[in-house]
Amino acid sequence: MAAQKITLTLKAGTLKAEHNMRKKNTLSAIKKERAGGLTFVEVVVALAMVSIALTALMSLHIRSVGMIGIAKSTSHAISLAEDKIAETLARGYPHVGIETGITEKDNLSFNWRTEVADLQLSQLDQTDISGLRKILVDVSWKKEMGRKQIQMLTYVANRKLNEQ
Repeated sequence: MAAQKITLTLKAGTLKAEHNMRKKNTLSAIKKERAGGLTFVEVVVALAMVSIALTALMSLHIRSVGMIGIAKSTSHAISLAEDKIAETLARGYPHVGIETGITEKDNLSFNWRTEVADLQLSQLDQTDISGLRKILVDVSWKKEMGRKQIQMLTYVANRKLNEQ
């Protein structure tokens, strides 16, 4: 009978050992699953950080689109001013006077004004030089809340100056 008790004791000890091993394996599996995943708080914090970053990026994008519009309209105005100076010079020695007009481009109205005037400089009074003219082109346009304006200026001499 003593032998039977030992066997039962061993069996009970083996069962306890097996039960403890299973319990340890289950706990280690749960710990491994937690180590691989994220908690709800971590996910919420990550989403908050991403949303703040996206808000800043959207603000920068909107600002850059506005700056592109300003650069585009300014570029059109400069090109128009250069064209008006070239047109005036292409006619030869320009007549004194003022020309105005409106040009439409990209849903914007560009008002231009070309003024040709005799150049009166005190330094030129002492020389035989005459016939210098100033060409001033003024381009303005309305953009959002305000009015924008650029001016371009050049000088032209009477080509007959070389013949004198």
